[in-house]
Amino acid sequence: MVRLRIAARLVLPALWLGLIIGISLIEAPLKFQAPGITIPLGLGIGRLVFTAMNIVELVLAGLLVLSLLGQRVDRRFWALVGGAVVVLLAKVIVIRPLLNRRTDMVLAGTDDGGSALHYVYIAADGVLIILLVLMLIAAARRWVPAPVAEPELGRR
Repeated sequence: MVRLRIAARLVLPALWLGLIIGISLIEAPLKFQAPGITIPLGLGIGRLVFTAMNIVELVLAGLLVLSLLGQRVDRRFWALVGGAVVVLLAKVIVIRPLLNRRTDMVLAGTDDGGSALHYVYIAADGVLIILLVLMLIAAARRWVPAPVAEPELGRR
């Protein structure tokens, strides 16, 4: 069980990072370039996809925190995990509901759709990407041995 919890420190941030890259950086921008996609259709798809993504992110974050409980984990790693959880909660509790209201207004025809809130969401994902990469580096440094320097050929 301990090995599984230790592996979770590497696997869960990697899955979370892949999810953000796949959805936020690849799917979301490309969606509106597909033939026949209208603004209302794209917004509807985006709402479904990002709701599902945020649920998966919450599960991954919860599993990550659970995997650390009762284990010897340095403060820096806890700080990275705590920072990621705070950013995720801000996305889910603050930013997404505001974006959903804007989407409702666009779909009702009372708003043109231009919003700086999307940039706030993108910035939050950017911060998460940085935190998750730092978690992966910290976890890898702990469990992947440093290479041993090989002696140079020709020296005696």
